[in-house]
Amino acid sequence: MATTAFIILAIVVVTALAFDFTNGFHDTANAMATSISTGALKPFQAVAISAVLNVVGAFLSVNVAATVASGIVDLSSFGLIGQGQGNGIDLLMVVFTALIGAIVWNMFTWLLGLPSSSSHALFGGMIGAAFASVGAGGVEWSSILGKIVIPAVASPVIAATVSAFGTFLVYWITSTIPHGRKNTHFRHGQVITACLVSLAHGAGDAQKTMGVIFLALIAAGNADVNQRIPSWVIIACALAIALGTLSGGWRVIRTLGKGLVDLESPQGMCAEATSAAIILTSAAGGMALSTTHVTTGAILGTGLGKKGGVVRWGVAMRMASAWVITLPCSALVGYSTWWIAHFFGQIHPLVGALVDFAILIGMVGLIVIRSRKTAVDASNVNEEWDANSESVESSMGGSATEAIEKTLERDVEEILQGGIDAAAAAAPVTTKTRAQKIQELREQRMVLVKQLRDIERELEDVLFADDNLVGEANPADAENKIPVGAATPQTAAGNAAATASGDAK
Repeated sequence: MATTAFIILAIVVVTALAFDFTNGFHDTANAMATSISTGALKPFQAVAISAVLNVVGAFLSVNVAATVASGIVDLSSFGLIGQGQGNGIDLLMVVFTALIGAIVWNMFTWLLGLPSSSSHALFGGMIGAAFASVGAGGVEWSSILGKIVIPAVASPVIAATVSAFGTFLVYWITSTIPHGRKNTHFRHGQVITACLVSLAHGAGDAQKTMGVIFLALIAAGNADVNQRIPSWVIIACALAIALGTLSGGWRVIRTLGKGLVDLESPQGMCAEATSAAIILTSAAGGMALSTTHVTTGAILGTGLGKKGGVVRWGVAMRMASAWVITLPCSALVGYSTWWIAHFFGQIHPLVGALVDFAILIGMVGLIVIRSRKTAVDASNVNEEWDANSESVESSMGGSATEAIEKTLERDVEEILQGGIDAAAAAAPVTTKTRAQKIQELREQRMVLVKQLRDIERELEDVLFADDNLVGEANPADAENKIPVGAATPQTAAGNAAATASGDAK
């Protein structure tokens, strides 16, 4: 039986680290979605910084881990208070099936691009599995109410309120600063606040997996409930969540960064500062707060605090619905998989564990295969969100031809003022299909867009190189004044595109 318990313990530890990995890529958006959306950080830079700081944050405190280890499941129901003996394998199976419920829910909401709470998925799985094992008496209901349910309801409201007020103040104080210059400086500030959120995420979420592994060690008789969490557990959990963060989690990043609110840099910095302050405070107090709820509430608040801010309430309602059903759905999976393990465990406890493990791998594999149908990665995570869409997949547009047409139309109107459109109308389509011709013009447009943006950046750098020059006439302007009728960058770009399309004939 000791060998069986050891093998099941090994399976539980591996599954717990797998959950930690999914927690990392599922919740990367909490720290870096706003910085990626506003351009403060490039996608791969953002996830790499977040991964490093998640490792650092995991070593800041173990208060949340203690809550998870002893505040969800009633250890006395398994005869494990003050000793390393009792119904150890039963508790190991509770922990294992709870992790299955959490991983399945994490993967499902990741597929949908919904920023649901990994913490609540874990807690729900533990509640369902413990209830299946020993009934209602196996769950610490008072602890769940005070440290999970109430914070889950209050945290997004508090975060939204603080963030909305902060955003209003920021825009009011900086109202006289030119828009471009303001965004540039706030992008620099966003790097700092995003780092703080990553640190807070490591301090909060990595600890939850530490608590689960520690609970498994107690069940197997390898630890006592009153001892300190072993260093190897802390290190393993820190590295697992960091690797998960490094993998991206682009689907959820897209929803938070582009789908909920149209963000500018001041809004992003306010959201991140609010999130970091609330999460770090709760982690120090041992409160198992959901970083997802806090971050989403803070981002929503920036849309409310900015005059004329755009909040997509359809997307917000989908998120809120996912939050409401996270606990019961993950609890249902934990409950069901516990009974499956119990049924096959009548042959041998290890058989039940292996059957559940196979079910987990199969479900995760199906979700990953389905996700490839509409891939979201670093190359397209920042594409504009379709205003009529409420999900990640629909926001990516329909067919390839439709996506090309929409992108072409938007960029032509905003940057080239119809130059490419005129060229496209003038160019006859012979043997090429319409989509191919549009793609060819789009490639020409991209070259011209880059040139125009380089000119705009250089002009902005010159204008704001010295504060004393702001608002004053520059003598060079008179010398370099463009005569009436001379070609501007926009008209030059349009003429170049028309010439290029004519050459393509």
